Amino acid sequence: MTENTTKPTDSSSIRRLTLDGREIILLGTAHVSQASVDMVRSVIADELPDTVCVELDHQRHKALRNPHHWETLNLIDVIRQGQAPFLCANLALSAYQKRMGLHTGVRPGAELAAAAEEAEQRNLTVRLIDREIRTTLLRAWRRAGFWKKMSLLATLLAGMFEKQTFDEEELARLRESDTLTVLLDELAQVLPTVKTILVDERDLYMANEIRHSPGQRVVAVVGAAHLPGISARLAAPSPPAEEIAELSCIPEPGRLGKILKWLIPGVVIGVFIFGFFAGDMSKLTSAAIGWILATGSLSALATAFALGHPLTILSAFIAAPITTLHPAIGVGFVTGLVQAFLVPPTVKDMERAGEDIVTVRGWWRNRMTRVLLVFFLSNLGAALGVLLAFKWLKDLI
Repeated sequence: MTENTTKPTDSSSIRRLTLDGREIILLGTAHVSQASVDMVRSVIADELPDTVCVELDHQRHKALRNPHHWETLNLIDVIRQGQAPFLCANLALSAYQKRMGLHTGVRPGAELAAAAEEAEQRNLTVRLIDREIRTTLLRAWRRAGFWKKMSLLATLLAGMFEKQTFDEEELARLRESDTLTVLLDELAQVLPTVKTILVDERDLYMANEIRHSPGQRVVAVVGAAHLPGISARLAAPSPPAEEIAELSCIPEPGRLGKILKWLIPGVVIGVFIFGFFAGDMSKLTSAAIGWILATGSLSALATAFALGHPLTILSAFIAAPITTLHPAIGVGFVTGLVQAFLVPPTVKDMERAGEDIVTVRGWWRNRMTRVLLVFFLSNLGAALGVLLAFKWLKDLI
């Protein structure tokens, strides 16, 4: 393989590679730069490749093509299918990227959408080469320990609610980089043990997709931050198929996680059984009331903080003491469904979701995102209630 690197007049770069007699043109872009949008269209028009590879997965591509995709979202189905946590994480990433776009004046990913659109208009093959962000996040989550998971959640929450200001130097850096990569790099700093999953694996995955794209001439539009990694992967021998297939696999939860999932409810139930046979009914009654009040009250308070409907708050109080003893059902499953049923998102809420996630007030004002807040915060309140309830449970031993 041979490589020739040239520098265009803007902040992006082009790398021309010869791979097995085929020409690969790597086009590094900034996801919040109008210059990158213009350059992408110009390069595709000039090169007329057989295939245009774009650093998108199917979900992100759909979202870029249809900014109003929230309008078709069935929130009740999302909760029933257990996809609410992923939707929360996806919205956090979207909120982060949208704020970057507000500061730079360009919608994040506009040049990727332009690449796909330009290729389709010229009847060129379009290949989406990025791994699903859900797979990336789940691989990182499953490989992280408990405290690292808490750090990951904190980082995502900061991406949802943090108010950010930028000086000119930081704005220039944003225009020269991939905003999704910027966020994943921040996550990699918090979770250095999973940096390979968040950053390096995507380079390998995309390089393999480019390598196996059809045609003698291929243009690959990727974030500028990915150019070194993808170039290095293309220069190396093709990895085994098994290694590539493993990149799309979501690891099973760790053995410790599975054990803890059942251990905590088992310990609690065991303590109550022990207290019953010990014969001290006053302590048993006190512990039972303590469990109900701790888990139910904190979950209800958290639901109220999310501006849940009064009946949703009541459902949190009733469901939390029960669901905390069942490892397969969280209280958020109950509260989310109740809130979505009692205060269903309107068409206007769906239309404004993309704008509202940028501000803290918007998360509470929008009925759709408020359902997700109810889901998340009621679960958090119940978990804190479990820790508090052990104050009464220990008296039974």
